[in-house]
Amino acid sequence: MRLIFRRAICAIALYVGCHRVASAQEYRQLTAEDFGGAPQTHSLTIAYTHCTIDFKYQAHRKNGYYQLFFNIRLVMNRNMSWMDRSRITSSQMLAEVLKHEQGHYNIAYMEQQELLREVGRTRFEADYLYRAQEIFDRIDVKYKQLNLDYDEDTQHMTNRVQQISWDKYFQRKLEYMPRDEG
Repeated sequence: MRLIFRRAICAIALYVGCHRVASAQEYRQLTAEDFGGAPQTHSLTIAYTHCTIDFKYQAHRKNGYYQLFFNIRLVMNRNMSWMDRSRITSSQMLAEVLKHEQGHYNIAYMEQQELLREVGRTRFEADYLYRAQEIFDRIDVKYKQLNLDYDEDTQHMTNRVQQISWDKYFQRKLEYMPRDEG
């Protein structure tokens, strides 16, 4: 049985599908080239990072329980992410915009990694459909709220003190994040 769930999360893309991860890509830094979509010129924000979470798995009955195989892949949706370059007045401002948008990518990456860890340590039984969806929904809600908090606290990067605080938070989280061993 193969199931697919999709969610858009405040600026992030993610794809999940295998108990032992077949492909979980490495963390990366965003560049201006990652923002290929048409800018929302009527928006108050200068840039938008679009990511999606696809949660896929296959279930196989084995010794009275179900073995679920997930494959989680984080995808930066370049054509749906945009940056209004006409409002970016210097290379320093571009660097600040990229740093803020990196925060949204970081949140997606953190969600991907938590999903990998959670499904990897879960024993699935006959209610695996419910349990897998519950895990995804619970973790997804957590990171959607984190995205909202991030933009609210940083005021979409204009509050530099809060942006620096969040940058340090991301640095610590990524530095100490357990890595999936695939």
